[in-house]
Amino acid sequence: MPHITTHHKIFQLQTGETLLEGLERTGHEVEYQCRSGYCGSCRVKILQGRVDYDELPLAFVAPGEVLPCCCKVVEDITLDCRVHKGEADLFDVDLFQS
Repeated sequence: MPHITTHHKIFQLQTGETLLEGLERTGHEVEYQCRSGYCGSCRVKILQGRVDYDELPLAFVAPGEVLPCCCKVVEDITLDCRVHKGEADLFDVDLFQS
C-alpha cells in the first residue's frame, strides 16, 4: 500500500477507501461536495508522487493538483494538506478554578 504524507501525518488508505475518505479519517481539512469528480471542490495540491483516475473527472484538474474523491493512489504521494484545527471547546476549561 502506498503511503500518503501531509504536513502533519503519514498514513495508508484502508481497503476500498478513497483518498478523500482517508484524509477525513485522519483528521485533515478538505472541502468537498459531490465526491464524484464533478465539482472539483476537494482539489488539493500534490507535491510529490503520482495518482491515476479510472475515468477522467469532469472537473478541471490543473497540473500539480488531484481530486482525492476519485483518484487512485498508485505510489507514495505527498499532499499540501493540513489537519483540521477544531474550535476550542468552552467546556474544556474549568471556569471555577481557584
